[in-house]
Amino acid sequence: MTRFALIAAPIAIAVSLVLNSGGEDTGLPTHSPTAAAPKATGPVNPDPFAGADEAEREEMNERVAEAPAGLATPRMREVAWKLLASAEGSTLDWRTQYGAIEDSGDGTGYAAGLVGFCSGTHDMLTFVEAFTRDHPDNPLAPYLPALRKVDGTGSHEGLDPGYTAAWKKAAEDPAFRKAQEEVRDKQYFEPAVRLAKLDGLGALGQFIYFDAMVLQGPGHEADSFYGIREATLAEVDTVAEGGDESAYLDMFLDKARAVMKSKKNQQHDTSRIDTAQRVFLEDENMDLELPLTWKMYGETFHIP
Repeated sequence: MTRFALIAAPIAIAVSLVLNSGGEDTGLPTHSPTAAAPKATGPVNPDPFAGADEAEREEMNERVAEAPAGLATPRMREVAWKLLASAEGSTLDWRTQYGAIEDSGDGTGYAAGLVGFCSGTHDMLTFVEAFTRDHPDNPLAPYLPALRKVDGTGSHEGLDPGYTAAWKKAAEDPAFRKAQEEVRDKQYFEPAVRLAKLDGLGALGQFIYFDAMVLQGPGHEADSFYGIREATLAEVDTVAEGGDESAYLDMFLDKARAVMKSKKNQQHDTSRIDTAQRVFLEDENMDLELPLTWKMYGETFHIP
């Protein structure tokens, strides 16, 4: 399982910045893909950080800092990584996923790594290009011409038979593993958690945002994360706006599930919502308090 939205040019820039900046975390996604993208038209700005001035960003930073920690603690981050790994790789041992690579036949080519970089949806190409700039002799570098040719397709032309072995070999390098973690954290996890806190959501809502951002991509299109959030806001208020947290998350999951079902031959299995996130919501476990038990693709998982 992985996200399937095509990754736009601003996101390609963001990945490069994440892998090459080396700067400290300021608390705001100053190089986030959404901050670089133009505002979407419509009654609701899909990304409150986009276009915010310095005073507004400072105010948002203060609100985030005052919110309960949620997924921001080391213990809860580990829970988030395990939940994501159960959806992306049918395992709780997320550290085994650096070198994971397969084609599930969904039309997006090879999916690999912690967040399911896809050879057919531009994010794998962007990641490998950025990593190769700093590590030109990595095992994946020779496959860049082929990755460019298959980008946007499900083809393996030029990648087989050696690409999967090259990815696994690259994953033996601590720098390659660190690069995957940085993209996961800076491009997906931290923006999702910050926005969820601004919306008044607890740990469950923060994870739901994170998972949707990984799966659908942090774009503004209707079938990407910010589009799903915008569709939700059109019908219910966030907690920060005075709405009910359970009702808001219920609507968000409805919208996210509808997007999954709309993507033909790609995301037919909605276990990550139906038998995981929805279960936690129905149990009113807004803080993802342990123990957690859920099913993913028919298999039961448990965090004690």
